[in-house]
Order: sequence, then structure tokens, then C-alpha cells
Amino acid sequence: QVRLVESGGGLVRPGGSLRLSCAASGFPFSDYAMRWYRQAPGKERELVAAISRVGFITNYPQSVKGRFTISRDNAKNTVYLQMSSLKFEDTAVYYCNGMGTYEYWGQGTQVTVSS
Repeated sequence: QVRLVESGGGLVRPGGSLRLSCAASGFPFSDYAMRWYRQAPGKERELVAAISRVGFITNYPQSVKGRFTISRDNAKNTVYLQMSSLKFEDTAVYYCNGMGTYEYWGQGTQVTVSS
């Protein structure tokens, strides 16, 4: 059974940091590129970070570049998203995505940036 389980979301003040984790199982994790997406209320789901299978290549949109860092540990079948200097507009549900032979999605974790 394929599972992507996100954790680490929560409430944080502007300027704060959070680290999201996504634990994968049921598929060959190291054969899959991994991504983090987010979706705010009333908005389209958007890509916020991507990492290649081995982790050498990462990509970010301008909105999070320099503030978010994606990484992965293939030995632990886990991908991370380190978020810093968080802003109100980072509030969203964050989803883990695996892209390879198939595409898999996690259930999401809520991140709320509020004072």
C-alpha cells in the first residue's frame, strides 16, 4: 500500500520557521522525484519545492526561493521542507507529491502563519 504521510505543520508567527516531513512507503522512493505543493483557501494548488531522485537538483518558485529548502533522505524514505522567514501568505495546506512511474499524493498538513 502506497503511503505519503506529512507531518510538522502547525501554527507559527510571521518570521518563524517550521520543518515539514513526508514519510513514504509502498513504492521505490529513490526512483521518484519528490515535490511539495501548497493550497491556500480559494486558490490553486501551487508547487513550492522539487527535488530530484538523488537530491542533487532542487527547484523553487520565486515566492519561496531563499526561504524554503527541500531535502531528502533516501535511506529513511523521507522528504523534508524546511521553511523559514514565514509570511502570512505562506498559510496553506502543504502536500507531499511523488512523481515517477506513477504519481502519489499525501493527505496534507496545515501550516498557519499568524500573529
